[in-house]
Amino acid sequence: MDALDLLGGDAQAFLDDVWATRAHIHKADIDRLVALLALDDVDALLTSTALRTPALRIAQDGKVLTASSYTRQATIAGEQLTGLVDVRKVVALFEGGATLVLQGLHRYWPPLTQLIRSLERGLGHPCQANAYLTPAGAQGFALHSDAHDVFVFQTHGAKQWEVHDRGSQLDVLMEVGTCMYLPAGTPHAARTQDTASLHVTVGVNQVSYREALRGVVDTVLDDPRYSGRLPAAYLDDPETLASGFATRLTSLADTLAGLEPLALASQHATSFLSSRRTELRGALQDILSIETIDDDTILQRRPGAFCVVDPCGDSSTRVTLLLGDRQLHLPSWLADVAAHVAALPADAILRPADLAPWLERQSRVVLSRRLVREGLLKVAG
Repeated sequence: MDALDLLGGDAQAFLDDVWATRAHIHKADIDRLVALLALDDVDALLTSTALRTPALRIAQDGKVLTASSYTRQATIAGEQLTGLVDVRKVVALFEGGATLVLQGLHRYWPPLTQLIRSLERGLGHPCQANAYLTPAGAQGFALHSDAHDVFVFQTHGAKQWEVHDRGSQLDVLMEVGTCMYLPAGTPHAARTQDTASLHVTVGVNQVSYREALRGVVDTVLDDPRYSGRLPAAYLDDPETLASGFATRLTSLADTLAGLEPLALASQHATSFLSSRRTELRGALQDILSIETIDDDTILQRRPGAFCVVDPCGDSSTRVTLLLGDRQLHLPSWLADVAAHVAALPADAILRPADLAPWLERQSRVVLSRRLVREGLLKVAG
């Protein structure tokens, strides 16, 4: 819950409240927040990399500008690239009062990738991260609300927020180190005053019981018994359609009633933990050195990597590790060592020799190399 502690304060109290039900403001560790995305980082991303839309969006005075006003085309090896950010156009728009929005930063900015993975691990809901850079005396977006919950944190300058919370209007000055939580549907707008502002928004796309149960019902309805066509001429004789509905509704109800809630919950958790993107910085160098890994090689748990023992697995035949974007199946006799590896905290150091209580030398070296190849561990340094 490290990410939730940073962004929302007391993580357990936040969760015990079944999420915060109204706007919540928290003063966080300034150095830790700024390290996630500083102004210099945004400057480098915008001016020194080949960003393409929709990674950048630009808004001004409540309107989103067309991408053609700040992009260009180019060719690589004869292939045309479109939507490339034109740095000079972007700088000119920013100087003229436009807000620059970096979208989907969790996909390519490692500090935010790790933050998002930590938050997803603690909450069990998909999350995302965007950043907003606004010059002094400007406003990018008009009063609006979001369909998802939002954590906001300030890493440069200041911004004045107008928040409408349960019929009351709150005026919140977001300064460096300030975090704010806005439940889904909370109307808000923000404007800079004397300084430019950089803030990051972390969106939490909560999965509802409706969505989860719809998936369960859809799976049941995949059964061939529900694939028959509606009877002909039912428009003139609805009774023929009603009879078919009655039979299938009874069958559907019986099937749903026989499902085990704990098994469904475990399956949902397994699906979530097998569909998260993994940050693999350094993986190429790891592969090049993988055959040199021996009993004393210093390995490290990769930051942001998921590793959970599959609760749905049949432990009598094998143990399955859920690694975020994949599943790793191991023989059941490796259950204890798998549990030990899964319990390692982020950045934890591990030598193959540390697995001696469970495995002989050759086996633990082979397993360690496999965990490096799968991206859970990396060669330290």
